[in-house]
Amino acid sequence: MNYIVLDLEWNQCPTGKSNEITNLPFEIIEIGAVKLNDALQETDQFREIVKPQVYKKLHFRTKEIVSLRSIDFESARYFPEIITDFLAWCGDQPAFCTWGPADLMELQRNLAYHKIPSPFPFPFLYYDIQKIFSIVYEDRKTRRSLEYAIDFLKFPKDIAFHSALSDALYTSLIMQHLTPKQIAENSSVDYYRTPARRRQEIHLTYSTYVKYVSKPFESKSQAMKDRIVSATTCYLCQKNVPKKMRWFPIGSNNYCALAFCPVHGYLKSKIRMRQNKDEKYYAIKTTKLISEEDAFAIREKRKIQKVKKKLHKQI
Repeated sequence: MNYIVLDLEWNQCPTGKSNEITNLPFEIIEIGAVKLNDALQETDQFREIVKPQVYKKLHFRTKEIVSLRSIDFESARYFPEIITDFLAWCGDQPAFCTWGPADLMELQRNLAYHKIPSPFPFPFLYYDIQKIFSIVYEDRKTRRSLEYAIDFLKFPKDIAFHSALSDALYTSLIMQHLTPKQIAENSSVDYYRTPARRRQEIHLTYSTYVKYVSKPFESKSQAMKDRIVSATTCYLCQKNVPKKMRWFPIGSNNYCALAFCPVHGYLKSKIRMRQNKDEKYYAIKTTKLISEEDAFAIREKRKIQKVKKKLHKQI
């Protein structure tokens, strides 16, 4: 198996969002990648500038971030030709690694715009090294910049950031400071393509939690009424368990519930609602075991929420 550490640079509509192509908000202008073997040793590199076909002038923010200039694109090839060579370079069944989830999302958008069939499996699992860095070194929630992580690990900064290949090289350095086990146990789900029907729904088990991705629904309320979406299940004994606190909203798109398994204890379930490309809603549900103290904190948070809601109604 090869790890493909990928980084992309992209451009956007130079005349503003109102003039952008709806299904191509960002056009890829540079592809950089590093190939690692099973032992996380570098075996090859890929880098190519992509000649823009949609947004032919650079947006002012793109100019501020990347080092590319108009002259760099004069002899460049177009995306369809380059991506064919890149995917061939990746080899069979590559494991993609990125710093954050955005690169793979934009890669698939660019493929779709150019009517190039997706080469990726469904579900598409990859390794978000930004997330794994947080899991291994910080609090699992904070998402740091690539430069922060390089400084944290005290690596030399001898090449400039915001070049596709240099950022891929920096990401590969961070990977080499992790173990294959730390990487393998923390895969992420790409949400460019989501389940279209019940039998495509995604169920994943990790070391400390489980994840479920639902089929689409017309509304958030319809999704929350679905028996599988709303179920609270102990993932250790594979049984539905009673809720101690029913689903309650946290903001406009998130929901939380507290359940109790008589064998394994308290479980916290969280649902994030998102919209797919057809603007229908799907649920991403995670469930994990928590301590009695954490369960108490959730109860208190809900009490405060109810008081605030009551006071707001009285105003």
